[in-house]
Amino acid sequence: MQPEFTFTRFDQARQQHPDHTALVFLGQRFSYARLGELVERFATGLTALGLKKGDRLLIYLSNCPQLIVTFLAAQKIGVVVVLVSPIYTSHEIKYMISDCGAKAVVCHDTNFGYVKEIAAGSTLQHIIVTNLLDMVSWSKRLVASLFDKAPHGKVRGGSEVIPFRRLLRSAPRPPRVELDPVTDLSYILYTGGTTGFPKGVPGNHWGHCSYVTDIMEDVLAGHVRPGQDVYIAINPLFHIMALGLLMALGLNQGNTTVLMPVPQVDAILEAIARHRVRWMLGVPALYRMILENDRLEQYDLSSLRYCYCGGDALPREVLKRWKERAGVPIYQVYGSTEAGHITYSRLDHGEPPPMSIGVPLKSRRVRIVDPDTLAVAAPGETGELLVTSDCSSKEYLNKPEETARSFVNLDGEIFYRTGDYVKSGENGQIIYVERSADILKHKGYRVSASEIEAVLQDHPVVVGACVVGVPDPKVGERIKAILVLKEDAKGVGATELIRFCRDRLAPYKVPSYIEFRDMLPKSKVGKLLRREIRDEERRKQDKKKAAV
Repeated sequence: MQPEFTFTRFDQARQQHPDHTALVFLGQRFSYARLGELVERFATGLTALGLKKGDRLLIYLSNCPQLIVTFLAAQKIGVVVVLVSPIYTSHEIKYMISDCGAKAVVCHDTNFGYVKEIAAGSTLQHIIVTNLLDMVSWSKRLVASLFDKAPHGKVRGGSEVIPFRRLLRSAPRPPRVELDPVTDLSYILYTGGTTGFPKGVPGNHWGHCSYVTDIMEDVLAGHVRPGQDVYIAINPLFHIMALGLLMALGLNQGNTTVLMPVPQVDAILEAIARHRVRWMLGVPALYRMILENDRLEQYDLSSLRYCYCGGDALPREVLKRWKERAGVPIYQVYGSTEAGHITYSRLDHGEPPPMSIGVPLKSRRVRIVDPDTLAVAAPGETGELLVTSDCSSKEYLNKPEETARSFVNLDGEIFYRTGDYVKSGENGQIIYVERSADILKHKGYRVSASEIEAVLQDHPVVVGACVVGVPDPKVGERIKAILVLKEDAKGVGATELIRFCRDRLAPYKVPSYIEFRDMLPKSKVGKLLRREIRDEERRKQDKKKAAV
């Protein structure tokens, strides 16, 4: 496989389909020619600010055209994008900005306050601010304003604060930048850390393009209709799963992407019917929310042909109900921030077997091993999934201890330890069994238990914390914290500790429940036995079900 760049196939698509609609956002259409021009204008604007190859640019945006324009513009001039959740708190982004050395950030006016709060003394030189509706027509903005549907926030600052739309007034002539797809970074993405701090995952251009190319050539070929298909992008684009499929299925193929700013079920169903969407990607919680919508029968879903799911194990009853309602199966995608997209259900193989996460992409090599000895598991036996490729990341940013914990050398190759337990199935399928006790799945988000524990233990009265997932059919797992407090702690309860978490963590990481105990189970060497508490919670759930 020849290394290439993220923007190469997009540039080819815009040349082949200049008048075709690339994006639909809140009813506003952007042709490939127009989107390409906006990308080049913004790239010129970033260059004028002094950003150059290798500089870090934090993208702190929800799904909107501005995110896509920023991402592609930065790729063109070699600026490294750092994609983060728009609902992260100032506590979280302060750490990430410091860790990666970001020189600039693109944010909404609604989360500008978090940036301004931590900007002084940071590496930030520029704060580029946009409103969610900046790139829709003035008439749509006026209507949204009249009906109080336009989210907005106060923006105050000096010369470091720059309106997004000002950069779009630049000439569409970005400089040519010599890039090496193997040695130059494309992005840094953050994922939960086992020591309580998020880990930065650096990815080069080849690493990103390798799995995008695999998807296009080995998964979609023969099923997608280049220049004619419609894909709905619902999952947040700061996740590797959603970003990869946007490029592989949408922007690299000349197809139309209907971009949803938030996962609001009725809006999604209306968009599918109106735009005759054929392709979609969701998480199990989204498919369940759609199926449980009271107005589902009012919407025409007959255009749907290919539905993918990732982010968590798909319950069989959801798969069954979806096929009955939509008339098509749900296929699987599995990946990680560290290794990109790893496995896909093959569309030529028919409906995937229950709990299958698909077949490895051709650029990814996997092993299923005993987690203690790293010896290869016998066929059909459960083991930890390890993955490597010639082009994927093999380290964390500034975290040698975390790197040593998560990456192992086997027979001269560096493999990433996913922490997920699987077994081999028929025809190359990989069957999902369970995940590491440290990783929780809440509403499709991959949440580190250790990160939440570290925040809780920063509270002055908390001396011990254990965070586990409580199974919940609607959201995957609800987050529960079991705490040990100081003996002299007085007047501190669950409400205050949850508020403490809300000030320091994104909403999806905040515990739903807090339980207090005198002690936590630990091994002989003092290691927290999180799995023991997790199993205890599962037994409680099983007893409740049996009693019903």
